[in-house]
Amino acid sequence: MKKKISIVSSAFNEEGNVEVLYEKVKEQMLKLADKYDYEQIVLDNASTDKTAQKLREIAAKDKRFKVILNARNFGHIRSPYYGMLQCNGDAVINMVSDLQDPPELIPEFIKQWEEGNKIVVGQKIKAEESFVFFTIRKFYYWLLNKANDTGAELIPNFTGFGLYDKEVIKQLREIDDPYPYLRGLVSELGYKKAIITYEQPLRKRGITKNNFYTLYDMAMVGFTNHSKVPLRLAAFCGFLLSAFSLVLAFIYLVLKLMYWDRFPMGTAPILIAVFFFSSMQLFFIGVIGEYLGAVLTQVLHRPLVIEKERINF
Repeated sequence: MKKKISIVSSAFNEEGNVEVLYEKVKEQMLKLADKYDYEQIVLDNASTDKTAQKLREIAAKDKRFKVILNARNFGHIRSPYYGMLQCNGDAVINMVSDLQDPPELIPEFIKQWEEGNKIVVGQKIKAEESFVFFTIRKFYYWLLNKANDTGAELIPNFTGFGLYDKEVIKQLREIDDPYPYLRGLVSELGYKKAIITYEQPLRKRGITKNNFYTLYDMAMVGFTNHSKVPLRLAAFCGFLLSAFSLVLAFIYLVLKLMYWDRFPMGTAPILIAVFFFSSMQLFFIGVIGEYLGAVLTQVLHRPLVIEKERINF
């Protein structure tokens, strides 16, 4: 009996890419048709272009191509993760729909999986993007690993592109996280994994949906899920600053008593001190707010995705 591979992607306004993605995935899986059956699932995040129409057209001619139309845009974190949980293959391959995750790596992923690796990670070692952005991302992963206190080393430049055994998917279902950080979970679960490096190509069609907010959102999810260091840093800095303020106040009192007329009270030092301590307070209140927001998300436990329609299931 053939093993089944599930390939899943999430899409938002990708009318120029979904047909090419379908053809490229099909091309790779046909090479393995003697040993593997497959299904391809694409979740549409309430696209405003012709993405849903094109997905319907593909699904009409190929029953292995399955579509989930979301009720609204549930974002770049929840939708792909939800799609993985809907798969029933022996292994699940997660990739983006803009072709920046090369479908040509599918055979190598499967090969590494057959060698006993429960997870096969695609790690980009180079990207056809500006040096500045790639360096910032590299620094973020370095910083997150330094701050990480879960005991599991996170994989740099790993975006979620990879293969996951059905046992891993079962474990993810049991975790039931309403706002998951897949990149961290992969390391934290501890399954045997292989890493395949690749160079990420430029997007050839459409425009990227990532912006400062989405990147910041992903970064904060990583920190709040895998590190308490910012909270401890806030407490530690608060203690040091309060001690420093107390010592400074005592020194000023002594000097004022000793040199009453020659030690006037200026407004500049007061203003500088007030603005400095106020800015520190606002910064750390923001840090604490991020953690409280993460806790609130877990407590509310809203569904990952609400579906509007399924096709070919």
